[in-house]
Amino acid sequence: MIKVAILTLSDKGSKGEREDTSGPTIERMIKKIGAEVSSYEIIPDEKALIKKRLLSLCKKADLILTTGGTGVSPRDVTPDATLEVIEQEIPGIAEAMRYKGLRKTPFAMLSRAVAGIRGKTLIINLPGSPAAVKENLSVILDCIPHAVEKIQGSQKECARHLKAKDKK
Repeated sequence: MIKVAILTLSDKGSKGEREDTSGPTIERMIKKIGAEVSSYEIIPDEKALIKKRLLSLCKKADLILTTGGTGVSPRDVTPDATLEVIEQEIPGIAEAMRYKGLRKTPFAMLSRAVAGIRGKTLIINLPGSPAAVKENLSVILDCIPHAVEKIQGSQKECARHLKAKDKK
């Protein structure tokens, strides 16, 4: 089972001034791949704090999904913190999410979301709105189990995931 940490980045959410609806959206969606939430937090959009939490969560989770702070506003620092934490970037994940988003709105090109690996943990930045989380996560959800398996050192053939999906 994939252990998932959800990290919501929101100044207002961390103060209790806004309900987080994106984190619960992530939690519902990851159940489809047999994953379980091992950690869920809401913290402010502070780069140093985000970086510290990501580093700490890498020791406990197979997958970290962040939500919020991926745009171009001055307080949107999630991708910057993530880039300082990851050891290898996986640009195809963010590219796939932006591609899907562009089919709906030109604003998707403003997303600075990134994805990458730290140790044996996959980290993926998602947008802050529940609708955008659902749209972005649906694009990459089926690839996550395979990615986590490979990151953790599996030598299994890649083709088996494709064949299993084709049988559905």
